[in-house]
Amino acid sequence: MTDAPTLPTLEQVEAPLRAGGFAFLRAPVMRTLLAPYGLADWAGFADSWNRLGLDRYMADGGRYRRRRHATFTVTADATERKKHQPHYQSRDYNELNGGIERWFRPVETATGAHPALLAILRLMHRLVTDLTPPAGRPDAWHAEIHQFRIEARPDEPGEPTPEGLHRDGVDWVLVLMVRRENVASGETSIHDLHRQQVGHFTLAEPLDAALVDDNRVYHGVTAVRPIDPTRPAYRDVLVVTFRHQ
Repeated sequence: MTDAPTLPTLEQVEAPLRAGGFAFLRAPVMRTLLAPYGLADWAGFADSWNRLGLDRYMADGGRYRRRRHATFTVTADATERKKHQPHYQSRDYNELNGGIERWFRPVETATGAHPALLAILRLMHRLVTDLTPPAGRPDAWHAEIHQFRIEARPDEPGEPTPEGLHRDGVDWVLVLMVRRENVASGETSIHDLHRQQVGHFTLAEPLDAALVDDNRVYHGVTAVRPIDPTRPAYRDVLVVTFRHQ
């Protein structure tokens, strides 16, 4: 009998983030890390991506991105959803769509309280607390969540990061794969502050994840295209950011 593979511990997962500012975690690792925090009903959580709204702020004129947005205060003891507010990035971080307040549809109430999402936020709190030096740890983190669906058509590839290689202007970023349907490409690349590539990978399976120290690296994702042009094609991800209040 072959022994089951040993999955990394939390400390081993944090090691590449400390060393290089990013980590690529495959789905079995993420599932194991999330289980103690209450991960449940992943299928129900993923289904909410079928009810997103069109992103009408795309300065490139594209109509390939759907999304919802919500903000939370996350502490060691509680995760509280904030009043709905706009998403804002300066043009220093988003040359394409930055510099304005962008009001997106709010994350549905049930989705914002879903055990899968709460598990993700609790795990992220643990990770960012471990990885932030004590002198720089806030009592409460400001967390934003973005549900993205990037649609690909034969005449219009979908751009997961239309702003190109970028930083988000936060402290920590999680990109979590929810579903890939009939799409090719979508490779993530990580670059240091000199814009030299230091890593690349593809989020392919539900719960595959990229963790990024936004102060230390840039990230970007290549366009997705339909494999079968006669069928719907899309890439669903959850993006979670943490920054000081």
